[in-house]
Amino acid sequence: MKDNSLKSEIRGRCERLQKWMKETGLDGCLISEACSLRYFTGFSGGEGFALFCGSDSFLITDSRYTTQAGIECPEAEVVLTTPEEPSYVLAGRLCGKYAVHHLGFEDEHMTCRTYSNFIRFMKDAEFVPCSRALMEMRAVKSDGEIELIARAEEIGSMAFSHVMEILRPGMTELAAAAEIEGFMKKCGAEKLSFDTIVGSGFRSALPHGMASEKELQPGDLVVMDFGCVYHGYCSDMTRTAVVGEPSDKQREIYDIVLEAQESAIRMIKPGVCCRDVDGTARTIIEEAGYGEYFGHGLGHSVGLYIHEEPRFSRMDNTILKPGMVVTVEPGIYLPGDGGVRIEDLIVVTEDGCRNLTSADKSFLVIK
Repeated sequence: MKDNSLKSEIRGRCERLQKWMKETGLDGCLISEACSLRYFTGFSGGEGFALFCGSDSFLITDSRYTTQAGIECPEAEVVLTTPEEPSYVLAGRLCGKYAVHHLGFEDEHMTCRTYSNFIRFMKDAEFVPCSRALMEMRAVKSDGEIELIARAEEIGSMAFSHVMEILRPGMTELAAAAEIEGFMKKCGAEKLSFDTIVGSGFRSALPHGMASEKELQPGDLVVMDFGCVYHGYCSDMTRTAVVGEPSDKQREIYDIVLEAQESAIRMIKPGVCCRDVDGTARTIIEEAGYGEYFGHGLGHSVGLYIHEEPRFSRMDNTILKPGMVVTVEPGIYLPGDGGVRIEDLIVVTEDGCRNLTSADKSFLVIK
């Protein structure tokens, strides 16, 4: 996303936030979570607060970020803290100046200590939880955001092709993870979306098993779940391979998971309920006799943060809209034996969906 386009997007986001504040009766809104800060102000430093009061906005941070904030936050007035005037003192003063009586805040991210400090200096303001509402504003991605997510996912797909060329029996899970991570960094990734998951053999049945010193052995299923951040936006994908020729049972499980995933992807389009997409994949796995071994939701939205809303789960009644970006990641995990998960990143389009993950989904063999 070019600088001018990004600044225009941020301006539009601020206007949307201020319109929402007016409609909900809020005099102000305090932004504290790092991804929200970046979304509504452009500030990537992560440490600070944004305060919206009516049509004015302020970025409250410290002197380490003076130049960075000035460059990245054209729509906000930068206010610097000092040891004598920390963020909550400055925010309290601004709220008093603008007569803020109803203040939105990110209740799902602010610590009790931070909350206590702010309310001490904003005694005239009622704090109104708004984490859910702010997340909903980020649910539909712009074309520019989708472009960045797609590039991050492309880097992940290339990393998978790279690691499959060098995986061998005897290599440790940690070494495999290091190859994936190093390759993504060389391709322009800023950092990882999350700690890389590499689970082999019995450890492949751990849905979030971090890479360990275990060596890849003949007969092992190998689950690799990884992602990177590109210009602030995350990617996420999972592939499962096997060391040596797969057994009939391993091939059966892989085929079931792949059928469940592809059936769910074919369902994705505007107007479809998230719960129903989850149900499509879950029914296939249940009817194959493995329902009890698929315990997590089918997927989650991805953006500036790796887990956003909405989600493909039995509990989410959100209706899909163009611009939403959601993972589809069914799995079967047999304790003590092994597991299979296949995950793609899907963007909802005007008339269907587009798969952003180009990595090979066939049951690849590590020789």
